[in-house]
Amino acid sequence: MYMSAGGGISLPFTAIGAEPFFPGSSPLRSAASSVRPPARKRSITQDSAKMADIDNKDQAEIDPADMEDVEEVEEEETGEDENSKARQLTVQMMQNPQILAALQERLDGLNGSPSGYMESLPKVVKRRVNALKNLQVKCAHIEAKFYEEVHELERKYAALYQPLFDKRSEIVKAAYEPTDEECEWKADEEEELTDEMKEKAKLEEEKKDEEKEDPKGIPEFWLTVFKNVDLLSDMLQEHDEPILKHLQDIKVKFSDPGQPMSFTLEFLFEANDFFTNTVLTKTYKMRSEPDESDPFSFDGPEIMCCTGCTIEWTKGKNVTLKTIKKKQKHKGRGTVRTVTKTVPNDSFFNFFTPPDVPENAELDEDSEAVLAADFEIGHFIRERIVPRAVLYFTGEAIEDDDDDYDEEGEEADDEEGEEEADEENDPDYDPKV
Repeated sequence: MYMSAGGGISLPFTAIGAEPFFPGSSPLRSAASSVRPPARKRSITQDSAKMADIDNKDQAEIDPADMEDVEEVEEEETGEDENSKARQLTVQMMQNPQILAALQERLDGLNGSPSGYMESLPKVVKRRVNALKNLQVKCAHIEAKFYEEVHELERKYAALYQPLFDKRSEIVKAAYEPTDEECEWKADEEEELTDEMKEKAKLEEEKKDEEKEDPKGIPEFWLTVFKNVDLLSDMLQEHDEPILKHLQDIKVKFSDPGQPMSFTLEFLFEANDFFTNTVLTKTYKMRSEPDESDPFSFDGPEIMCCTGCTIEWTKGKNVTLKTIKKKQKHKGRGTVRTVTKTVPNDSFFNFFTPPDVPENAELDEDSEAVLAADFEIGHFIRERIVPRAVLYFTGEAIEDDDDDYDEEGEEADDEEGEEEADEENDPDYDPKV
């Protein structure tokens, strides 16, 4: 996800539903991690002892072939020592943050710059390259149409998902009690249990249920989902939690056919003491067409802007504002007075009042960062939270996310293991050095 030349936030292909659930995540390795550690040095003491034994031999006993072998070993050792020093120096340089930053800055400067090869081409060849670029622009326009059709397909299947999501909502808010058949689920740990153990576990669960009050639906379902996801839990404040206990459902609504591409997140609340709204909305407007000034930057639909809604707070319940008292001293008389001010307060509900994005206006870095984070959250709720809410409630979806990173770590461990094995197989390798 990044800012495009047209001022929008470019989304990956999964943003428009080509792969709606859990696109693979593969973090890039740093330059330092790709440098192999230097090979083990041979013992200097061992080499010295070997050469001393040769010097003590009688000159007549030394075969010329032996002398050549000794000279060859000396040359190889010298070259190996120089290579080891070079590798060590490379590793030390790549572990220096300042050197890495300078290298990255240099690479960034080269990005997009024409190569010397292109400048050296004959004029007639450059002319043909321009023809290829024009073909590439046409490809970008076809790609834009492709994404528009995918969006239409996503809208079609959203209508098929919705009845299932509606039933999920009814179960969560206790409007529908599922049947025994609907509640049957064979968990992995139950596969190896005997019938006797299953019956005993069932009786224990029934006994516990009798001791507790009968809860309605699934209490704090969406609040638990939010608290289980780092991206969302970072937004939550303690004063937000009592409000989110009243959240009953989140829906995704797509723009109508023939309308500009967009989607709206709807947060449905039961009656509560904090605000009078029953639905809070956040709409994201997208564009799927190449920018005329930079058509080659097109990489799928872009989120151009987003709009929130006005929350009708009950008096004294607005958690997005806080009141502070400041003491002010009069310069002349020296008297002190206390002034009460209302200032913004950190809250999840600031999500519904995003910063305005002026059309065709350059954004400063801070505004760009805020909008990029906002778009990422909206995209994540639409693509992952709404379709797989129950798995985030149980934590299973979070484990899947972690597995993506574990695989990368295991791959790195395997590489280190291979290096260690190579060193152990080296006949000249001395673990003491």
